[in-house]
Amino acid sequence: MTVTREVILDLLPLYLSEEASPETRKLVKEYLDNDPDLARLAVQWKERLPESPPVPVNPDSQVVAYQEAKRQIANRVITVAAVVAIGTLFLAATALVAAMYLIQM
Repeated sequence: MTVTREVILDLLPLYLSEEASPETRKLVKEYLDNDPDLARLAVQWKERLPESPPVPVNPDSQVVAYQEAKRQIANRVITVAAVVAIGTLFLAATALVAAMYLIQM
């Protein structure tokens, strides 16, 4: 079975990001040694890659981030509720004082 250029192009991103298995790396390396045009393309692609690949997020850190987001949302809801309650009490007190003032007149 011969490996086509299209297969190597499919494998090239894994090869360049160093995520390919040793067998795949060997296969792509051998193909690039025999195809200088594709080897130049691979070098150009490698230069465009970021310095280091992003770190995968593990499930534990996802749970921690989710819990922190829930806590922040709850704090905001409590803060808004407190501001609304204080504002309502202030308006009620102002209305009561105004009513008492009008009654005395």
